[in-house]
Amino acid sequence: MAYLHQIFDNPFARRALERVVLPNWIEDNLKHEIRPYQVEAFKRHLYLEQEEFDGKPRKPLHLLYNMATGSGKTLIMGGLILHLYEKGYRNFLFFVNSNNIIQKTKENFLNPKASKYLFKERVVVNGKDVQIKEVDNFDEADGNNINIKFVSIQMLTSGLLLNIVENGLSFEDFEGRKLVLIGDEAHHNNAEVWGDLILKIHRQNIDNILLEFTATLDYDSQEIVEKYQDKVIYKYDLSQFRHDKYSKEINLIRSLYDEKNRVIQALILNLYRQELATSLDINLKPVILFKAKRYITESQKNKENFHKLIEDLTPHMIEEIKRTSSIPVVENAFGFFEKRGLTLSDVSDRIKSNFRPEYCLSANNDAEAEKNQILLNTLEDANNPIRAVFAVQKLNEGWDVLNLFDIVRLYENRDGRNNRPGKTTISEAQLIGRGARYFPFKLNSAQDPYTRKFDDDEKNDLKILEELFYHTKEDSRYITELKIALRESGAYDDKDRLVKRDLTLKPKFLRTDLYRYGKVFLNEKRQKSYEAIKSLKDLGVSKTNFRHKLSSGIGKMSIVFETGEIKEDDSITLKTNDIALNKFPRHVVRYSLTKYPFFSFNNLTDYFPYLTSMSEFITSKDFLGTMVITFKGPESRLENISNEDYLDAMGGLLQEIEQSIKANSTQYEGSEFFYKSIKDVFKNKPIMVEKDSERARGQEELVEKVDWYAYNANYGTKEEKLFVELFDRTYDELKSKYEEIYLIRNEREVKIYNKEGQAFEPDFLLFCQQKAGENQTYQVFIEPKGAVWAAQDNWKEVFLAELRENQKTFTISNEAYLITAVPFYNYDDENAFKTSLREVLL
Repeated sequence: MAYLHQIFDNPFARRALERVVLPNWIEDNLKHEIRPYQVEAFKRHLYLEQEEFDGKPRKPLHLLYNMATGSGKTLIMGGLILHLYEKGYRNFLFFVNSNNIIQKTKENFLNPKASKYLFKERVVVNGKDVQIKEVDNFDEADGNNINIKFVSIQMLTSGLLLNIVENGLSFEDFEGRKLVLIGDEAHHNNAEVWGDLILKIHRQNIDNILLEFTATLDYDSQEIVEKYQDKVIYKYDLSQFRHDKYSKEINLIRSLYDEKNRVIQALILNLYRQELATSLDINLKPVILFKAKRYITESQKNKENFHKLIEDLTPHMIEEIKRTSSIPVVENAFGFFEKRGLTLSDVSDRIKSNFRPEYCLSANNDAEAEKNQILLNTLEDANNPIRAVFAVQKLNEGWDVLNLFDIVRLYENRDGRNNRPGKTTISEAQLIGRGARYFPFKLNSAQDPYTRKFDDDEKNDLKILEELFYHTKEDSRYITELKIALRESGAYDDKDRLVKRDLTLKPKFLRTDLYRYGKVFLNEKRQKSYEAIKSLKDLGVSKTNFRHKLSSGIGKMSIVFETGEIKEDDSITLKTNDIALNKFPRHVVRYSLTKYPFFSFNNLTDYFPYLTSMSEFITSKDFLGTMVITFKGPESRLENISNEDYLDAMGGLLQEIEQSIKANSTQYEGSEFFYKSIKDVFKNKPIMVEKDSERARGQEELVEKVDWYAYNANYGTKEEKLFVELFDRTYDELKSKYEEIYLIRNEREVKIYNKEGQAFEPDFLLFCQQKAGENQTYQVFIEPKGAVWAAQDNWKEVFLAELRENQKTFTISNEAYLITAVPFYNYDDENAFKTSLREVLL
């Protein structure tokens, strides 16, 4: 039996998922921008509500989200709470494994002044203000707001099983109530007593919902497989999170230095990051974690030694690292200091200032971790002075930190056996995974602040702002074990598993006119401009007539088992009446707009920069001025429409308008196409591929022999190689029409962006130059894609279709270039692709 999440590997389910619309009450009320994979998480829950399919979980609903550390599980929880509130749920039991995570969780959900608070200042669902409230038990809950009881494993078991918590919960609390249970770090919920207790609460009501979240799920355990196979709705693990560039990259800094010099080297790199960020106006306070192995006394001693080292730090000690370190990034640091005019004395003084004792924190036991929970989870805040944290084990879970850039291992022994990582090494890998959370920044408006930007620019100094360094003594056996643990967690790709391949342009291609004088067309990502937006219609709101059914007490009764055809009751006659919005009571319209934060004047001007006032928005024909609402109801109701009816109708209208605007607006967009010289874009380059993989084989037996393939090899997937074989069979047919034909593999040189600003790197660019006299060159974007990936990357195929439908011709020095595309190539449907290619080129 497959996991629940694998249903979305089905192309039909993927297409249905794409049609699911994210509700306003989620987007409008979350403070933070929702990332694409988080949208996917929400849509999967909505799909589950809306669709019937084989294997759909039964009630009471129990789902698990297996999502990477740092991927925003808490934001998903907040969004689902809002959605389930709209569905009628009011009571939420939030449970975690340990007491020291409770305070952090409460800050996220309850404290609007906290930097990681989930919600906007005003939470509005369907025009009604909603409060997020903490309750001691559900007798205190009210039916208008979101009521959350926060408990730990100890609190819940003490209250329910031992009855020793005053004002605590009892099983009677759950009887007769619809309840949503939300569990963080859910891999702990499989302990026998704890897990059974949660399930007992869950089963108190058929409409209860249990939502579990974890970054860690043991898919090798038969017990876990049996329990969660039909419950894991989303698997977005650390490997995928890192692949999508949402995490820092991890580098192991290994040296033969003693402990003191390892610490000094880390301090130098810490200052380098800070000074580099400051030079670019990036507000960054990088933090170092000093890790002890097992004992609190050991960590306390590390802290004492560190304070003594900082007190005794001299320029001579800094100079020793400069003279002896062979690590390139350390050399870069000293080069940067010199360019900035910083002497070794300056470096020493700044380090001493940054790491004064009051800027250092311990988190060695439950008491310290709980006491310092807020400081530990707000390390990025401008008013948080902490620069160094000393810990043993208490930060492996529940720690949210973005600006941790160095972890220094202050011990040298290992506990692995037979080249397998031991318990300590596995916990180190977990800690590294937490530290790999990305610190957001951008240097221009086109960059995504939340993703890595310099993966392909090895020589760029700014890579250090996207990397976590783990400092350890050189020990080949330990490093091998740590790499295994990191690889298995998905946090690390071992470069030793990769091999270099040289991609080289053929000498004959270098002599062609296409290479020497030809152009390649592409575009770039840019901040969305709303300068051309002057009306609702410009953002996709073309509908001007909306319907609203008036409430009434009229109904009918029928016998359940009566036979015969069911007919409309002629005694119930509903009529309609069109009322223009400009005939609505003006105060009702204005009040209705205030109920929906989206329609505040400041927010509307983000979309409509030429809007001058709310009066204009209400009366102008470009906005609400021409809107009409069709009221439907009994004649007696149509003759007595109340202000409350107008208000309800306005609410439906505004929510539909908001949804349409959001669906047709984005933060970024693709620019118009421009060109670069082919010789400046496509060059000889080394690439790294995994040993013994399909990509490690270059298909030389075919591509080396033919003139039309520009490079010496095709280090592609199986699907990409099958496409090249098809092209070889199609070449003679194309050659009858074109003078020159060249297929160029795109190894990340050319990116194109759609109207939402999403980046796409087509695998191949095909250039076909017409025979003499016609003077036109076709540039065709081509993307081979297997069936499963095709379903997931449907937006790319939509983009290719748009390029083909709106194909453009550019003329440069009397040479015309036509830019177009074809649908995905798929081996299982080669003939369809071949037909499309013919339609474009022949």
